[in-house]
Amino acid sequence: MREIPVYLIIGFLDSGKTQFINGILEEGFSRDERTLLLSCEEGELDYEKSALDNVTVIQAEDMDALTPDYLKSLEKKHRPTQILVEFNGMWDLQEFCTARVPRHWIIYQMMCTVEAPTFDLYAQNMGKLMMEKLRNADMIVFNRCTEELKASLRRRNLRMVNRRAEIFLEDETGEAEDYRDGTVSAFDLTQPVIQIPDEDFGVFYVEVSDDLDMYLGKTVKFKGLVCQDRRFGPYFTAGRHAMVCCAEDITYLGLPCAWAQKETLKTRDWVEITARVERAPWALYENEDGPVLQVESARPCPKPAPEVVPF
Repeated sequence: MREIPVYLIIGFLDSGKTQFINGILEEGFSRDERTLLLSCEEGELDYEKSALDNVTVIQAEDMDALTPDYLKSLEKKHRPTQILVEFNGMWDLQEFCTARVPRHWIIYQMMCTVEAPTFDLYAQNMGKLMMEKLRNADMIVFNRCTEELKASLRRRNLRMVNRRAEIFLEDETGEAEDYRDGTVSAFDLTQPVIQIPDEDFGVFYVEVSDDLDMYLGKTVKFKGLVCQDRRFGPYFTAGRHAMVCCAEDITYLGLPCAWAQKETLKTRDWVEITARVERAPWALYENEDGPVLQVESARPCPKPAPEVVPF
């Protein structure tokens, strides 16, 4: 059976879900795709009619009615090539994804909208529901932010709640900035040894590459696949294979490692690296400065499961 991608827009009432959907539809999200839009709650804002040419809107006021058979009947009738869901913030997200959605409907992306001025209120009174959304989202947009709210949200370090999500802070004019500003990390950088979980190597690789100053002088520990190559000069690399967008697009993410005993390692060895992060030029950085790991130990270890990390 043909798989259908599902895009979930999650968040509480008046968090900006409809505005977000209007924005992506007006930018052409459904221009070349027959789209079924399940609207699971009614807010103050309506969908822009001019952007609904290739979109069928179905109102869904009760999750109990959203059975797999009912959803399959909508698919049969409207024949969508993609599905958008404006999800009710008070419903159980896990139940919808695991017990309601037909198996060939693939949850492709979850986008969470949060009204920044009411975030504290919801976090205090509906913490479980709020955290469920933040932890599962692939992208999080905090809207209606003042400069004070941006600073407050960064002090909370929400990247430790969800390491993989892209997080954006949007001001009252709609201008957005990246939550990552070189001061917030997905990991606890106060620890004497920063443990990088197997599944989060890709997150670490991006951070140490893009925000190296945060890591300078820090000690990290992770499992990596060794690669030895004459092009690496005095270094070997330790890293992981990562799936950038699909199974056909897998690449090796390796960091240069300096170690006096590097000759004892072979390509394709799995090792647990403990190393101090420094800055140095490297041939594969086009002789520009970048992260280099001064290895303290490289112990043989079993390969992680899964072997390929998301990126």
